[in-house]
Amino acid sequence: AEVVHYRIASTRSAAVTLAHFSGLEAKEGIVVCDRFSSYKKLARLNPAIILAFCWAHVRRDFLDLALKFPALEKWALVWVDEIATLYHLNHQRLAHWNGNIPLTRQSVLFDHAQKLLTDQTQMMNDRSQQLLLADQSASNSSGTVVKQSSARKGADEIDASTLEPGQLHEAQRSVLISLQNHWHGLIIFLTYPEVSMDNNSAERAIRNPVIGRKNYYGSGSIWSAELAAMMFSQLQTIELWQLNPRHWLQDYLTACAELGGIAPADLTPFLPWSMSEDRRRQLAKPPPGRQNTS
Repeated sequence: AEVVHYRIASTRSAAVTLAHFSGLEAKEGIVVCDRFSSYKKLARLNPAIILAFCWAHVRRDFLDLALKFPALEKWALVWVDEIATLYHLNHQRLAHWNGNIPLTRQSVLFDHAQKLLTDQTQMMNDRSQQLLLADQSASNSSGTVVKQSSARKGADEIDASTLEPGQLHEAQRSVLISLQNHWHGLIIFLTYPEVSMDNNSAERAIRNPVIGRKNYYGSGSIWSAELAAMMFSQLQTIELWQLNPRHWLQDYLTACAELGGIAPADLTPFLPWSMSEDRRRQLAKPPPGRQNTS
């Protein structure tokens, strides 16, 4: 809630997340993430970790299907609309949620919104299961499975009207199987309202480093990579508190200059969570003497 922290790792393996959570003292910790295999391994090897998977990635699955297979666009966009309904119902539920009391003791308004949201997720899960079961039954009886060797070729040649009742295209089957395989992690937010439905905030937080990495081809040495991680941590934390990064940095560097190039011993005036509300309001503005051109 207070800090965005970046660290440099030489690998994307599960060893990084396992080391990060090795000292976890809580009985359980919820990690909102995408479906990357390292997170799944983390949850297997650390029983205290609960994975909450991202609905934005599921939505992207259906949008990609609609783009690659125009004949299936209508079918895919129905699911996209259902996911939008989930977000809408969750937003309504959170408007009545009191984080200081247990889930079972919330208001009548919250309970009503919770039921609507639960019913929506259950309907989506039931429909997904029914489609897969019908598809399996149709495949077993006919002995045929509709496949396409190339996504681009399939986009040009697939004719949805040729599919038998209960028979799915391979692309439909794939996205529904993924939905089922990750379903438990996708509904964590029902039991824990404080958990986001997606990991978009994390995705946005790494956008600048990722773009930078592509533009300057990574870091030339370990120390420069560590420096980049420190600077991203500082400036992203400043933005998290809705301060003006240029104003904050100018203020800090001016204090260092006034001390003869030495960092202030007391950092309280520069830490967003310890500075006064009035100072936060001042640092949220552009630096003095500068016109805001953002």
